[in-house]
Amino acid sequence: MSGKPGNFSAEILKRPRFVDVEKCIACGACAEKCPKKVDDAYNQNLIKRKAIYVEYPQAVPLKYAIDKDHCIFFEKGKCRACEKFCPSKAINFDDKEEHLNLKVGAVILAPGFRAYNPAGDDTFKYGRLPNVVTSMEFERILSATGPSQGHIRRPSDQKSPKKIAWLQCVGSRDVHRAAHGYCSSVCCMYAVKEAVIAKEHAGGDLDCAIFYMDMRSHGKDFERYYNDAKEKHGIRFIRSRVPTIEPVDDTGDLILPHVNEAGEVEEERFDMVVLSVGMETTPEVARLARNLDIDLTEGRFCRTDTFHPVRSSRPGVFVCGAFQGTKDIPQSVIEASSAAAEAEVLLSAARNTETRRKKEILERREGNKTPRIGVFVCHCGINIGGVVDVPAVRDYAATLPFVEFVTDNLFTCSTDTQDTISRVIREKALNRIVVAACTPKTHEPLFQETLVSAGLNRYVFEMTNIRNQDSWVHKDAPDKATEKAKDLVRMAVAKAALMSPLEEAEVDVNRRAVVVGGGVSGMAASKALSGQGYQVTLVEREATLGGQALNLFRTWRGEDIQENLAAMVKSVESDPLIDVCLNTELGQVEGFVGNFKTTLTCKGQEHVVDHGVTILATGAKEFKPEEYLYGKDPRVVTHLELDRKFMNHDQGLKSVKAAVFIQCVGSREPQRPYCSRVCCTHAIESALYLKKINPDAEIFVLNREIRTYGEREYLYREARLAGIVFIRFSLETKPKVFVDGADLKVEVPDAALGHSVGIKADLLALATAIVPYKDEKLARFFKVPMNEDGFFVEAHAKLGPSEFASDGVFLCGMAHYPKPIDEALAQGQAAASRAVTLLSREKIRVSGTVAYVNPAVCSSCGVCVEVCPYSAPSFIEKGPFSGKAEINPVLCKGCGLCVSSCRSGALNLKGFEEGQIMAMINEV
Repeated sequence: MSGKPGNFSAEILKRPRFVDVEKCIACGACAEKCPKKVDDAYNQNLIKRKAIYVEYPQAVPLKYAIDKDHCIFFEKGKCRACEKFCPSKAINFDDKEEHLNLKVGAVILAPGFRAYNPAGDDTFKYGRLPNVVTSMEFERILSATGPSQGHIRRPSDQKSPKKIAWLQCVGSRDVHRAAHGYCSSVCCMYAVKEAVIAKEHAGGDLDCAIFYMDMRSHGKDFERYYNDAKEKHGIRFIRSRVPTIEPVDDTGDLILPHVNEAGEVEEERFDMVVLSVGMETTPEVARLARNLDIDLTEGRFCRTDTFHPVRSSRPGVFVCGAFQGTKDIPQSVIEASSAAAEAEVLLSAARNTETRRKKEILERREGNKTPRIGVFVCHCGINIGGVVDVPAVRDYAATLPFVEFVTDNLFTCSTDTQDTISRVIREKALNRIVVAACTPKTHEPLFQETLVSAGLNRYVFEMTNIRNQDSWVHKDAPDKATEKAKDLVRMAVAKAALMSPLEEAEVDVNRRAVVVGGGVSGMAASKALSGQGYQVTLVEREATLGGQALNLFRTWRGEDIQENLAAMVKSVESDPLIDVCLNTELGQVEGFVGNFKTTLTCKGQEHVVDHGVTILATGAKEFKPEEYLYGKDPRVVTHLELDRKFMNHDQGLKSVKAAVFIQCVGSREPQRPYCSRVCCTHAIESALYLKKINPDAEIFVLNREIRTYGEREYLYREARLAGIVFIRFSLETKPKVFVDGADLKVEVPDAALGHSVGIKADLLALATAIVPYKDEKLARFFKVPMNEDGFFVEAHAKLGPSEFASDGVFLCGMAHYPKPIDEALAQGQAAASRAVTLLSREKIRVSGTVAYVNPAVCSSCGVCVEVCPYSAPSFIEKGPFSGKAEINPVLCKGCGLCVSSCRSGALNLKGFEEGQIMAMINEV
């Protein structure tokens, strides 16, 4: 690739896959008929791969490709069995390599990762013992599209296992052989998830044990999930690193010798072992980085810096996902939007110059035509089909009034099924659609878009949930579940028959944004917006910008936070498109998406700002503990107070002979059952810096786990090599801190030694929890939820981590969950990127599912005005219906609260009319 930012010339090689994914219906006939089996050690005996195979097994629809190096046709010029049996004519042996020359202004690298291959590691005998599988393979076993259709079978004899073990850190946190020294960040939680799902699939009798070093449940709600796995699901967690796996004669069983926490050697027998393999960058991606002149880290990830978390070393080239560093789905999604924001700023001058508008499909005007209903029943793999007799439900639906077409699908949400629905609507002249599948919360918009593409109004669609509300809750009674599914489909069809098209209101968009919170995340969001030409009002309750970053010394990479923060503050304050409002709070918020009206209060003065979107970046604060003599002895400080000593070059630190760090102070406890994410890394960075300025100091880190995820693991290893001592304690055996004469002493039980260790400390640093502000007033203003801990709840934990369910309101920083500076910055940019999807439009449409009033029956009681959280109802001021209620359709969110509260029956909800609801009830 040549050129400079804004004007790159890139040469792309498009490799042939020999399968047209647009035509492929993922039926699997090609793979079933392929006579060639590929000897692939990584898939060993679990999934004998054919020459035509599923390239991305977790995708929906499945993505098939032909392996040219093993295909008989390419080897010998004959066969083509897959082509003969493909019902959709998707096989294309004439597919060729293509060299594409692209002119682009920015490049975003998202090449992903590959799972570590343990085949070369003799420790686990992977590839030799058939019942030792990787976590990726176990995902396939659990999957409805896997080799046993979601039923757990061990590869050697297809028996249902009674005991399964997971071994953590395979290929990660290991400096031997071909493994990697970094932590892969995701393995602990996916192992817990797999164990929980395995017990759900196999029943409560399945014994699941996870062997681990540190349980790294540092994400939002991850600690709760970990606790539930132990307490509710009975998953066993064994802190030990298994040195080898031994077979038991010819039984297929496996022996795991290990050392328990008391130092005793134990052995346990299992039916299967799952290796929790880590992430790694492929050689091809490393070669790509060299070709693009991109710097890599020690772990071969793209090198970035804390204050520019998605910028590579080459200007104009950005990065996101696992190539930036090991991470889970929410952080990958955040970084994708962050990288998009960086590219948007770079290319803002060219916005809309090469935009191609999607061709609008004219909506068919059905008027009062007789309903012609199409019913699509989903197997959802085995989620539904494993319990409910889906063909029986399909056949029953065909007997219902007005039903003109029925079918069942393996995955109704797949791309090929959407195409089928669209085609059938046209061919059969359908004017109502019912889908019996999973939850409309995630999938209803997808099906509605399919209706629009077929020329139907999006609101002549009804989705009934026969997964969450049927197969999942009645998995032990399949016959009754099938009857209930029929009932649900019958009710949905009855409602659909009474549906009519709804209209969506259009509103103008005010292109100013309000960002609430002037910490690093809020400033990042403001700069990402102003960089694209949008005006921003940045509101900060304190007298200065910077937030909690003002109290921090160095990043885990050793970067000077105050120097970088000062540059960031200066950039924001000097930006002509950003109005900075210090010592300011929100007094009132009115309006709706695209047209908010916010009253700002500063020193008794009020100022109203009209804006289209809002980004909440209100941050969090340090917990002040009441234990460990904090506030009673000056030698006991919090992490932020220690950072302040570092920034002030406190000379007293050079005379410290022994320093103790205590982790999880206020975190991971019953009143605060979450991990504060940053504390372990912060403590180790501080300990290493203290060791640097005072090499003779003895330093102890007392911890429950060490959660240095990603390449932060290198810092943990550096600390151990530097002589810093790590002692583990539990929630039940917390350290004791007391004063003995003039001495500050810390006593902690050491499981490895079998007795308590006493330390005379000159300095005690507490890693206190990060706690949210729990700003309920702000939550009410914008109608956004908070969880029980007080953090704001995002629209979707994985797919919408930077936005709220409330339209036009976005989220970033520690108001979402505790996170380090680089992740807070990335989420600030991500929130801005999501906000631009609204700000870049002149008009937006709002939902047609809104309440309406029959003024002839309205009693003017005002209950609807009082109960509505969105201020949608009001009284008509003039005309024949003066004093009666009316609904502003732009403000209405369709919650139905006013309808259910109306004493006179004057209110109704479009899409959920009284007649429609009664029709459903009558079918029960």
